[in-house]
Amino acid sequence: MGEPLGADEQMKYVTFINDKKFEIDIDQDGSVKVNGKPRSVDFLHLNASLYSMLMDNASYEVLVEERDGGVEVQMHGRLYAGKVMDERAVLLAETRGELGEASGDIIVKSPMPGLIVLVKGAVGDVITKGQTIVILESMKMQNELKAPRDGTISAIHVNPGQSVEKNKPLLTIV
Repeated sequence: MGEPLGADEQMKYVTFINDKKFEIDIDQDGSVKVNGKPRSVDFLHLNASLYSMLMDNASYEVLVEERDGGVEVQMHGRLYAGKVMDERAVLLAETRGELGEASGDIIVKSPMPGLIVLVKGAVGDVITKGQTIVILESMKMQNELKAPRDGTISAIHVNPGQSVEKNKPLLTIV
């Protein structure tokens, strides 16, 4: 301990995207492995939260915003909730029980300004984690917002056709 990092050492991160775990290794030379599989990845920062990404010879436009201690990533009209942690932070969070299921009321908020296209469900409906609960149109793209956990819809705060601002409560899950 206390020694400088060697040229062959790597930075290791654990990333949770919609609660699916990915292990990401970045070598000193910039090469990337995701879950042990080498990936060809290159980013170009376009503005505050917009990136152009080349991955395995395919081009993507990616919107990344920090939110509630994590990140939200919009790509191909889909919205992904994520959290990036180094190995030490994961061990600390697991020790504290912070990576377990959320409990209590959860208010699903709009990740960006847009137009509510559809609310899937009604008050009292039982929903499952990952189920599409709201479709939000923003920047001419429809984004499927997913339930963060199993639960019951206890309140709906918006209606189809309604414009919403970023962080506007959409519905509550208990």
